[in-house]
Amino acid sequence: MAKGYWVAHVDVHDPEVYAQYRAANAAAFAQFGARFLVRGGERQLREGEARSRTVVIEFPSYADAIACYESDAYKAALAIREKVSQSDLVIIEGYDG
Repeated sequence: MAKGYWVAHVDVHDPEVYAQYRAANAAAFAQFGARFLVRGGERQLREGEARSRTVVIEFPSYADAIACYESDAYKAALAIREKVSQSDLVIIEGYDG
């Protein structure tokens, strides 16, 4: 079974409130087996455009990645994040070749 991933590019406008989002999303991520592969960090933009922060989260399956985003626990966290950031988020199935 292929893993699932969230790939997000985020601009944070209020780091203090964003920290509340990070605390609030922990329960949903734990429930669905999420594991951070990239959480900010040094980077080089080589092509196109990107927001200031990149996050990649791995889930045990594509279904888990979708279920986490649609869960009540994550929706509550998302309500915090939406007020203080702009983001692009893709949920994608991993390659299982």
